[in-house]
Amino acid sequence: MSQDYSQFVLGIKKKTGIDLSLYKEAQMKRRLASLYEKKGFTSFQSFFEQLEKDNELLGEFLDRMTINVSEFYRNAKRWEVLEGKILPQLTQNKKRLKVWSAACSTGEEPYTLAMVLSSFYPLSQIDILATDLDENVIEKAKIGLYAERALQEVPQTIKAKYFTKQGMFYKVDDQIKKSVTFKKHNLLADSFEKEFDLIVCRNVLIYFTEEAKNLLYQKFSQSLRQGGVFFVGSTEQIFHPQLYGFENADTFFYRKK
Repeated sequence: MSQDYSQFVLGIKKKTGIDLSLYKEAQMKRRLASLYEKKGFTSFQSFFEQLEKDNELLGEFLDRMTINVSEFYRNAKRWEVLEGKILPQLTQNKKRLKVWSAACSTGEEPYTLAMVLSSFYPLSQIDILATDLDENVIEKAKIGLYAERALQEVPQTIKAKYFTKQGMFYKVDDQIKKSVTFKKHNLLADSFEKEFDLIVCRNVLIYFTEEAKNLLYQKFSQSLRQGGVFFVGSTEQIFHPQLYGFENADTFFYRKK
């Protein structure tokens, strides 16, 4: 790791609690260098000195770092498996589920979860914890207003039921919004709640080192109740699920043994 970047990593850890060394270095360096060059800086050091003074720039840095690409029902076939196979097992004889959408970005994923769960429970019985490292995306998520492209995969019946068109945007129904609680949370540094029935963490683990991934799989496993399910993204297959106390429930779904 170059001296300039390693000093930057130490400074960011001290300032924000975020440990950049747990992210794949080449990817993260490239992403952040393109941001500081765009802003007219020539080194990580000069960029960090400005971050110390400028909260707006710090917000942009966090945004760039936390890669926010999201849409409703992303990889729709997986959501069909969740609704058709996984949830019927999880909801059997249960009045409500304890559900966590980790690294939830701008809210599309937890809101999709609420919409899918509404086939099994009244919305008043659904309470989803949704967390992310970036406070900016959490604020956007709470507003619940989305461009049309975020809704490409949404089934027509769901679109009609839970979205209202407002000019160029679509607003999520208030009852859906009420069923999701947003909180700031650092996956790598903060403790996890326990006894979840379902944890969804998709399309974020690919950015972590193998060491960080192993740590997170252990933490997610410990956070699930026995029989609970961990749902990952479509590029994030766990190759040795048994190492973490998981068994395959379906492609990209892992059940805690």
